[in-house]
Amino acid sequence: MGYVIAEGIEKTLGVCGGEARIRGTRIPVWVLEQMRRLGASEKEILEAYPTLRAEDLAHAWSYAQHHLAEIQRDIEENEGA
Repeated sequence: MGYVIAEGIEKTLGVCGGEARIRGTRIPVWVLEQMRRLGASEKEILEAYPTLRAEDLAHAWSYAQHHLAEIQRDIEENEGA
């Protein structure tokens, strides 16, 4: 079972490589942050992930802001794979 590490964000060993993800989904925070960095609007992200809500994005942005090194590492590891 996953454990909540921040509001709306959880980690579970064996799910998404144990990376921070939107609670109750398999959508990693780093994926959303990378989309934003590449210029996707919140509307475009929500269209790409119709199960997400604006509140989920707010949680992702907050988590990414407070865990910059972790998110950057996750982006580099997954984009380079």
